[in-house]
Amino acid sequence: MDLNTITDIVRRPADRPGADWRDGDAWLAGGTWLFSTEQPELRRLIDLTALGWDSLVPSADGLEIGATCTIAELNAFAPPSDRPAGALFRTCCEAFLSSFKVWNAATVGGNICMSLPAGPMITLTVALEATYTLWAADGGERTIDAADFVIGDHRNVLAPGEILRRVDIPVVALRKRYAYRRFSLTRLGRSTLFMIATRSPGTADLLLTITAGTTRPVRLAFDSMPDAEALRQRIDALPDDLWFGDANGTPDHRHHLARHFAEEIRVELTEGGSA
Repeated sequence: MDLNTITDIVRRPADRPGADWRDGDAWLAGGTWLFSTEQPELRRLIDLTALGWDSLVPSADGLEIGATCTIAELNAFAPPSDRPAGALFRTCCEAFLSSFKVWNAATVGGNICMSLPAGPMITLTVALEATYTLWAADGGERTIDAADFVIGDHRNVLAPGEILRRVDIPVVALRKRYAYRRFSLTRLGRSTLFMIATRSPGTADLLLTITAGTTRPVRLAFDSMPDAEALRQRIDALPDDLWFGDANGTPDHRHHLARHFAEEIRVELTEGGSA
């Protein structure tokens, strides 16, 4: 779609592009959403792809993902065999409601910053206990837990001119066992509910992440594997207005699915299934 209100595109921004931020600006990375709908409030686009950020940097500490890493790059990445939860990269990439053409343009950071309930990069990074590095317009920097970034449907904690620079996934999370469930109305449709649980090797803990069915990510932590009743009670204790409703499912439907799939996941990880 032509954006006929745009009067300028900054194609070679400074290393800290937020310093020149002004009303009417928008970051441009993949642009797969930006160019898909009218943007009447925008006047200028700042192209982040010229900054040359590394897409994927594996290390002994985990994995660093640059915000401009494309979905196609993440999908093609093969994590070491001692990091079984890395298989979730492909699982979450395949949860996109998009074609392979979009994969080659859409970015990890763009999906996170859109902050939609069904954003699969949000699901992935929250479930794997990632942190986000944010660059402020004044040159400052802060690190935030992935679970605290999205605060509602299409809402996040970014301040004007602030930008998501990178995602860091710790190696301890990548070495966990995992199980997941995803529900959509059609095989390739938008997620109605997407849940991932992880469990540390040699322990009885459980970390359960609920997304798509809630307006923001929910992460429930248990020091030891709960029984069915305790798990159900934690889910039922979530505020009613946290459950999301749209054409893909009512809040009650999503709540019901969460209870059902949480028990399946609990049993799977208790019995030693999945990775």
